[in-house]
Amino acid sequence: MPEQDVTVGQLLLAEYERVKDEQKARIGFRDNLLYVTLAVVAAVIAATAQAKLPSMLLALPLVCVVLGWTYLVNDEKISAIGLYVRDDLGPRLAGRAGRSDGFTTFGWEAYHRSDRRRRSRKAVQTVIDLTAFCAVPLAALIVFWSNGDAGGLLGALSVLEALAVAGLASQFVWYAKAA
Repeated sequence: MPEQDVTVGQLLLAEYERVKDEQKARIGFRDNLLYVTLAVVAAVIAATAQAKLPSMLLALPLVCVVLGWTYLVNDEKISAIGLYVRDDLGPRLAGRAGRSDGFTTFGWEAYHRSDRRRRSRKAVQTVIDLTAFCAVPLAALIVFWSNGDAGGLLGALSVLEALAVAGLASQFVWYAKAA
């Protein structure tokens, strides 16, 4: 069986396919985290109302911080893959093709970012993310605190959870500004 030579261009295209596969998988996973969060919030609120135990609401901040952080990390990796394709992989592939005339490989990677409404969509998405992963657990903490049983160990736990939610909110805002 004859050996086939693999070109650098073929390797770069294979890498492109793999990173785009990873990006696609991360997008699906990230987007499903919002639905999972909504389902968990509904389940915890229903269980809390049925049991009439406001302390059960303390599950929401922990769950929302974990899911929110996972969402944020995946979102950042999705953006990092796009940046890598635009700024590194694409130009290397264009160079291998002998193109130095301003030819852009993988033009969609840059084109879709030039939409005039991109900034407003990013702002709305940030508000949605902050609501789902931060405002909802803070509301649960306020309900817990207003119940009057916020002393002792559960009270200390609720303060730690509030700090974690505030930290997550700051990360959402920071990443939104960086994008």
